[in-house]
Amino acid sequence: MKRVIIPKAGNSSVLALKEFPSLAVGPGEVRISVKASGLNFADIMARQGLYQDAPSFPFTAGYEVSGVIDSVGDGVEEKWMGKPVMALTRFGGHASQVVVSLNQIFEKPGRLSYAQAAAIPVNYLTAWQALVICGALQPEDTVLIHNVGGGVGLAALDIAQHIGATTIGTASPGKHEYLLSRGLNHAIDYRNSDWYTELMHLTDGKGAELILDPLGGESWRKSYKALRASGRLAMFGISAASGNGIGSKLALAKTAVMMPIFHPISLMNENRSVFGINMGRLWHEPEKIRVWMNKIIAGVEEGWINPTVAESFSFEDAALAHDYIENRANIGKVVLTP
Repeated sequence: MKRVIIPKAGNSSVLALKEFPSLAVGPGEVRISVKASGLNFADIMARQGLYQDAPSFPFTAGYEVSGVIDSVGDGVEEKWMGKPVMALTRFGGHASQVVVSLNQIFEKPGRLSYAQAAAIPVNYLTAWQALVICGALQPEDTVLIHNVGGGVGLAALDIAQHIGATTIGTASPGKHEYLLSRGLNHAIDYRNSDWYTELMHLTDGKGAELILDPLGGESWRKSYKALRASGRLAMFGISAASGNGIGSKLALAKTAVMMPIFHPISLMNENRSVFGINMGRLWHEPEKIRVWMNKIIAGVEEGWINPTVAESFSFEDAALAHDYIENRANIGKVVLTP
């Protein structure tokens, strides 16, 4: 088997592809021959040494895969052999084989390619929790999706459109045409204009009922300010802290200093809510995750969830995939293939 190894913190050049013996399965486990692995911004920050949940170096990143089950452990029914699946992995996903327990796998919808299936678990579960579970998005609401062209952003757009809410998204201008063709109601060029001013203009000065913000730091302050009464701010990720070398430490320090503090009295008086999401901290809730994922899979079958793969890179080109995401070039999900 092959794994993409992160031997130490650094830029994408530190990544290495190495061979290892095939994995053995234990009781209640299955082994997946991986066809595609999802690459997320959390993996980028783990490589930079900035992700708090990452294992000690050296390690293999990766939270999600799709593939075919080629071995089952004791207590697992033989019917799983040869079944196409997608799975959540607690790191280790950027490999040609992974071993997971049964509660981490889901049957792959037949209408999805393996690359599309690898784009489902992390992005759509994050978006589902943000919009449906914690965000309580309603058809009459307006939702602002920061970085709407990314994997979570497009997942959120699919779900928000199904709910019937008005969708506004921030993205670089080169992505606007595609996003509008996907049904986004309003695109804001965050690079050349002030998104807050644009949002207030679009909402007649009222703001948005729900804002999804993966940036962190000062952006969370500004997003909170942009909430309408009864508005909710979903915070996940801190991509503003991304950086390599000494720049990473400075970016992290700056982002931390600019983090807002939310006081209970202010929240009550302003009729606003804030909540955080970290899918990597939900491993103790497999039953809850399965309920959410079953609804997402139903959306795939019904046709209103359509995962977008921006680009597929081979394991040998993992460094190019990392750079592609860091340069904010992707529209949708970036996946790795063995």
